[in-house]
Amino acid sequence: MKSFITSIFLIILSISSYACPVCEKQQPKITQGWTHGIGPTSNWDWVIITIMMVITLLTLFYSVKYLVKPNEGSADHIKQSVLI
Repeated sequence: MKSFITSIFLIILSISSYACPVCEKQQPKITQGWTHGIGPTSNWDWVIITIMMVITLLTLFYSVKYLVKPNEGSADHIKQSVLI
C-alpha cells in the first residue's frame, strides 16, 4: 500500500511539473515543455546550466559509488548501516 501511494504521489508530481501552454511558447525549442518561465536567454545561461548538470551528476555518481562500496573493512562502520 505504501508503494502504491508513493507511486501515485510521484505521478501527480511529474504531471504538475510540465510547463503550461503559455510558458511553453516562451521557451527555446530545446527546453520546451520541461519547465515554467522563459528559460535560458543567453549563452551564459547555458554555460551555467551545463556546469550545474556536471556537478550534480558527479555528486550522484560518487554518492552511489561510496554507498555501494564504502571501502571500509570494519563491520560496525556507519556506512554499513545504510547498506543493511
